[in-house]
Amino acid sequence: MLDIPVPDHPTTLADWLAHAERLHPVTIDMGLERVQRVAQRMGLALDCPVITVAGTNGKGSTCAMLEAVYTQSGYRTGVYTSPHLVHFEERCRVAGEAVAANDLVPAFAEVEVARKGQAGDEGGEISLSYFEITTLAILRTLSRSGLDVAILEVGLGGRLDAVNIIDADCAVITSIALDHMALLGNDREAIGFEKAGIMRTGRPVVVSDPVPPQSILDRALEIGAELWRLGKDFHFAGDQQQWGWAMHPSHGGRRYAGLAYPALRGANQLVNASGVLAAVEALRGRLPVTAQAVRNGLALVELPGRFQIVPGTPTLVLDVAHNPHSVAALAANLDAMGFYPTTHAVFGAMADKDLGAMLDRIAPLIDRWHLTNLPLPRASSAAALAGQLEAHPQCKGRVAGRHTDPMDALRAAVSAADPADRIVVFGSFYTVGGVLQDGVPRMSAKHLSA
Repeated sequence: MLDIPVPDHPTTLADWLAHAERLHPVTIDMGLERVQRVAQRMGLALDCPVITVAGTNGKGSTCAMLEAVYTQSGYRTGVYTSPHLVHFEERCRVAGEAVAANDLVPAFAEVEVARKGQAGDEGGEISLSYFEITTLAILRTLSRSGLDVAILEVGLGGRLDAVNIIDADCAVITSIALDHMALLGNDREAIGFEKAGIMRTGRPVVVSDPVPPQSILDRALEIGAELWRLGKDFHFAGDQQQWGWAMHPSHGGRRYAGLAYPALRGANQLVNASGVLAAVEALRGRLPVTAQAVRNGLALVELPGRFQIVPGTPTLVLDVAHNPHSVAALAANLDAMGFYPTTHAVFGAMADKDLGAMLDRIAPLIDRWHLTNLPLPRASSAAALAGQLEAHPQCKGRVAGRHTDPMDALRAAVSAADPADRIVVFGSFYTVGGVLQDGVPRMSAKHLSA
């Protein structure tokens, strides 16, 4: 790795992240040309099978389950996901563990050298966004970690997302819903086309959305990708006790019966797990996996903030649901939990979200709203959220308070809750991450601790 003993250069991960935030005038700058040029200067490549995962919802869960299954098979895994909940290092995992902050610093330094260029480099210095710089640094770190398999979560896009500079051996496209429409398009067809950009000619693409946009299917046919589609090429079925999965005979016909439900809660996780098993089958020739590894991996997988139920009183649920589709899934999962006298919400969200559609889906389940500011410019303020909730017929009169940060909102919710109540924290990664700053909260209602 390049040694760059320049005193003026940042020396810690925090320094490099601050530098990356200052560097580019636009927070999100879709396009591959600039980041590809820097990657070429770096000679960036991953010398192992690569799985990329795109979609609106379910990406993080899919990556976590793939990681768990391959880990149980004895493979050394590398995973890139974004955003993080608490610490940036969560975005880069090797062998199941977050990479230490100091181990990321040399990669950031190498990206900076390549970005600035040297004499004779065409184009000179290249401006990169925060996401592009951090993506390149993590990919460089993974490339030098001796991996057997790399699992890369694509950011909010697909076709023009920085992660897409890597040619995947297998692509996975999870559920497609309306989100980030200002960047990706105003309907599922337009968004699906962007997500379909991670496909590669002659290579498998697993589509785990039960009703995918036609644009995804058309793009697979157009470029000659090997399409593996839920409901056609593979399917699942289950009852209250167990579930099973099967591949169509044209793809080998492998079956799994009597599977325990994934450790990640929620009915939607069977859709994600089905896509995971299809991807495992697609790469079986290069990465053999045993049935026991599949069972163990799905049983042991962990992913904070995805319908995470925290033990204690009152019951605490953490979920990063932040668009109408994921909030609808959260509402269904909350409804399946049974009766609670009062459900309190700790809620903070970005200003560009379709808040009305989100409220339509979950408002009937929420009795009291504790609204919070979030620490970034594109977030809606607690005051603005309060105004929108008061204008919604099912939320009017239910706003319990406005708070400076998620922990303050959670403390208020706990103070107001009875032991038999439920608190759900959702709306953004930053909302959930804000209550995890000091670890998972230990719940103890005031009525029990008095």
